[in-house]
Amino acid sequence: MIQAGDFRNGVTIEFEGNLFQVIEFQHVKPGKGAAFVRCKIKNIKTGGVVERTFRPSEKLPKAHIDRKDMQYLYADGELFHFMDLDTYDQIAVNGSDLGDSLKFVKENEMVKVISHEGSVFGIEPPINVELLITETEPGLKGDTAQGATKPAIVETGARVMVPLFIEQGETIRIDTRTGDYMGRAN
Repeated sequence: MIQAGDFRNGVTIEFEGNLFQVIEFQHVKPGKGAAFVRCKIKNIKTGGVVERTFRPSEKLPKAHIDRKDMQYLYADGELFHFMDLDTYDQIAVNGSDLGDSLKFVKENEMVKVISHEGSVFGIEPPINVELLITETEPGLKGDTAQGATKPAIVETGARVMVPLFIEQGETIRIDTRTGDYMGRAN
């Protein structure tokens, strides 16, 4: 159990039958009335963010989230297969549980599989990945004064905005948290 007065960013709690992670919190002491804690909490499974207020002495169950390094093997229709490299155990996760978190992950790459009480509900890809551009339009000379970008499709099928000088066949670095172009791969 954790008291609302002890909330910190990143704390995971069970609330109203769901798992939530504290994104922001603020201790408020109004001139009149009792103090309270105002927080923004994110539903871990659905991604929805809600704002709630709690009394500082209110106790909520703390959720234990497991993050395990596993290798992404392959996709088989709606199922995505992962392997634990220590035990060689394989698990299959339904694509609806993962959302679009695998859009920058190639087969055989390492990811963190996130679970609660043995039930997998998401993955965390590496922060930066290097992917090959499979499709993009050629850039026009003299059109780069404003830092213009163009769409490109990478080898995993994801769409990324890249500078005009990037061409098909080049390998680029992408920030998986935002989907932004970081630069050319070395």
